[in-house]
Amino acid sequence: MFDKLEDLLIRYEEIMGELHEPTVTNNQQRFRSLMKEQSDLTPIVEAYKEYKKCRQDIEDSLAMLEAESDEDMREMLKEELSEARKRVEELEQEMKVLLLPKDPNDDKNVIVEIRAGAGGDEAALFAAEMYRVYVRYAERQRWKVETMDVEEIGIGGMKYVSFMISGQGAYSKLKYESGVHRVQRVPETESGGRIHTSTITVAIMPEVEEVDVEVDLNDCKFDVFRASGNGGQCVNTTDSAVRLTHIPTGIVISCQDEKSQLKNKEKALKVLRAKLYELEQEKRHDAEAELRRSQVGTGDRSEKIRTYNFPQGRVTDHRIKLTLHKLDSIMDGDIQELIDNLIAADQAAKLAKMNEN
Repeated sequence: MFDKLEDLLIRYEEIMGELHEPTVTNNQQRFRSLMKEQSDLTPIVEAYKEYKKCRQDIEDSLAMLEAESDEDMREMLKEELSEARKRVEELEQEMKVLLLPKDPNDDKNVIVEIRAGAGGDEAALFAAEMYRVYVRYAERQRWKVETMDVEEIGIGGMKYVSFMISGQGAYSKLKYESGVHRVQRVPETESGGRIHTSTITVAIMPEVEEVDVEVDLNDCKFDVFRASGNGGQCVNTTDSAVRLTHIPTGIVISCQDEKSQLKNKEKALKVLRAKLYELEQEKRHDAEAELRRSQVGTGDRSEKIRTYNFPQGRVTDHRIKLTLHKLDSIMDGDIQELIDNLIAADQAAKLAKMNEN
């Protein structure tokens, strides 16, 4: 581990030197690439530098303790020694986490799909509420949300909604949301007071660049139609909505949020690239089934990940067996505690796996 840390420290210092060279500052692409690398290395380099300082402090304190005869001074040195040793242990753990292989998609924007599952209108109402949860969470993170397609029902529910969330680290935080979300509550239309169980599925896909997934337009069939549902002037009066069918896979995507047919076509292609990338990732995941089991959830849409129990005011994440009695704030977009616990559990599973090897 420490050989790798030394190599990263050397690389960090090389980058810092390169960033001051005129040939680099005049090359924007190279400059941005180095800045990104420097930003990625900064946390681990800072932790390693602090670790080295703490190790030196321990050596200095031990030497002074050996030479010191004054009892008060010895007590103070022992206290400093204890604090430095404790910090060294904390930093060793922190550095192990920072050295874990990073998911290459973590910095990407995400495309989110929510579909009502079992439960009819109640499932569609919950889908609309979960859409609001993610929009509110994105607002808290100062991320941008763009709706791509939505199929609404008359009572304020959504059978289906797809939208993009753009912002630093969006995928790293939201990737754990993929799967089946279950709601237990008494519907407003239920006169007998019986609790109903409904489900929705959530899919979180990283936005994929054209260079990552190449789409042959000859494999795509585009149909245009008039947008339906809520929309401003022009959206509902022109054939601006686009339905894209990818012939080899049978994937069908509709985009009708934009007034421009061209913009809807671009958005549909973005969703298609994300879906094709996800299919490729699933194939790879299937080949790494053991690794997937060691991590938090599989990201599979059929996996039941969470239950929202309204009568008891609780939310339970089944993957990490965590229950929080703060349903109201979670439904208002305050899902950070859930996400932090999932990230911690995922890191712990990866560290355990790394220690086994």
